Amino acid sequence: MANLKEIRNRISSVGSTMQITSAMKMVSAAKLKKAQDAITAMRPYADTLTTLLQNLSATLDGDAGSKFADDRPVNKVLLVAISSNRGLAGAFNSNVVKECKRQIAEDYAGKTVDLITIGKKGNDILSKSSNVVYNNNEIFEDLSYEPTAEIAERLMEHFTNGDYDKIALVYNKFKNAATQIVMNEQFLPIVPAAQDEETASGTQTDFIFEPSKAQIVEELIPKSLKTQLFKALRDSVASEHGARMTAMHKATDNAGELKDNLTLEYNKARQAAITGEILEIVGGAEALAG
Repeated sequence: MANLKEIRNRISSVGSTMQITSAMKMVSAAKLKKAQDAITAMRPYADTLTTLLQNLSATLDGDAGSKFADDRPVNKVLLVAISSNRGLAGAFNSNVVKECKRQIAEDYAGKTVDLITIGKKGNDILSKSSNVVYNNNEIFEDLSYEPTAEIAERLMEHFTNGDYDKIALVYNKFKNAATQIVMNEQFLPIVPAAQDEETASGTQTDFIFEPSKAQIVEELIPKSLKTQLFKALRDSVASEHGARMTAMHKATDNAGELKDNLTLEYNKARQAAITGEILEIVGGAEALAG
């Protein structure tokens, strides 16, 4: 059995760890509320814009907008892996890394696959086994639309120049504080509207385009793609805070349980030491009396 001083030190260490994890949980909970409100407010706009884009791309005539809807044979693929700059968030970052590696090994086996990593943790792991052509860690320091638009423009330029035949986003979609869904979302080429599903449901969205489809395509498609990437980043940020809050909550509970077990062990060791001292005193007294 460990000595009393060693157990006291372990209890003190676990208590300090529990205070840290509890503080991190509260900080993540405060940040989660803001991030959750942001993605909840943005989703209806982004989803409606995506629906409009898909409807428009399905009815394009001639060459209008074809540079973003060009469905070429897939030989070169670009994956955009969105992780975070910080750890201690459970399986948040590892899930994105696993999905990227799975796609490279299974979905795109035999094809050329490059990666763009957004977030330090994903880049640290993926850069060891895959070709990372670009990394951005600073965007999460102050997440806003402008730097996101620059990354989206770079992706659109890669696709229109023929550098890649397909571009996909891999990120965590926020469902609730305890659940994050790993998404594999096609970015380019544009996915046309699912006509079969619309027909089966008996409803089909009909839009009136003014002034013309061609002019709308020039402005709407790039904006929609930028919005799609910005939504993915906001989803990832909310998922990160939710995952970290859950992980720190479990860590705090585990530390509390470990502290209770150590306290019980300390009390047993202390009682054993006291009993031993009593036995020594009694034995000494009997020896003197004899």
